[in-house]
Amino acid sequence: MKTVVLSAQQPADLEQAARLIEQGELVAVPTETVYGLAADARNPLAVAKIFEAKGRPKNHPLIVHLADESQLHVWGKSVPDTALQLAKAFWPGPLTVLLNKADDVNDVVTGGLTTVGLRVPAHPALLTLLKEHNLAVAAPSANPYKKLSPTCADHVMTGLNGKLAAVLDGGDCEHGLESTIVDLTTDTVQVLRAGPITAEQISAVIGQPVTQPTKHNVAVPGNVKAHYQPNTLLRVMSSKQLHAAMANVTQPIAVLSLGEVKAGTEYLTVIAMPNNVKEYGQRLFRELAAADTLGVSEIWLENPPNDEAWLAVHDRLNRAASVIES
Repeated sequence: MKTVVLSAQQPADLEQAARLIEQGELVAVPTETVYGLAADARNPLAVAKIFEAKGRPKNHPLIVHLADESQLHVWGKSVPDTALQLAKAFWPGPLTVLLNKADDVNDVVTGGLTTVGLRVPAHPALLTLLKEHNLAVAAPSANPYKKLSPTCADHVMTGLNGKLAAVLDGGDCEHGLESTIVDLTTDTVQVLRAGPITAEQISAVIGQPVTQPTKHNVAVPGNVKAHYQPNTLLRVMSSKQLHAAMANVTQPIAVLSLGEVKAGTEYLTVIAMPNNVKEYGQRLFRELAAADTLGVSEIWLENPPNDEAWLAVHDRLNRAASVIES
């Protein structure tokens, strides 16, 4: 299959992307989080192609992207008031709500589970496509299973060229980390996957406590133990460990450090990462992908701050790293 690159800025290309999805093909689409591998969520045969293209196990659930919150009642068996409150506060945006699925939602979308993840994405091109063509799309990250999530069209082509019909190029993703997933299927509201929207923000909207464990292993998208991985071995180290290792390096290494660090040796390629958590999230997968192309023996990453604002970053690093030094 030849994968074509379409421009999200061109109305004719948007129309072509919509037609391909309606015809049961896969199209990588931009979202504000990461690029998604989209199929018509109402077409089980099309959705099945996602698992084949990614090499993703069929029992892993997918998130359905909707045009607006009115579609909650189409996909959810029962929609609690908390879902409507969160939709009003955060949609379009990087929040996925987990609901009990409607009876007619196909098991291929939910990985055989009785729940379904739903969100309204904020990228204007994808929203236009969904609204103007009355579409809902199942769209996990547009990358081979367990590999780095793509935050630009080039990343999609690197990983999946020839395995999908088209990539809709909408530029770099705003957040760079996948959406927060919040479980609304029980009386206890719980964040199942950390993301740009925090438990504290969710709690402030719904007026009740929201739990957020530091480790997330419930069967929702992105929660397998090893995930988001570069091809090159990734080590996460404290600042002290990193500087000690850099002083004794004898092989080509890429270093992702917080702030500026002088390489000091021909073996090191240093990439300065921002101290701001939002900017860090935007750049994390992009810089790991860049380091992965350098032909180095390993990637060393300086462990970022360990507080609540950085939970989503640490969640991704815990799954991406080959080794976390302690």
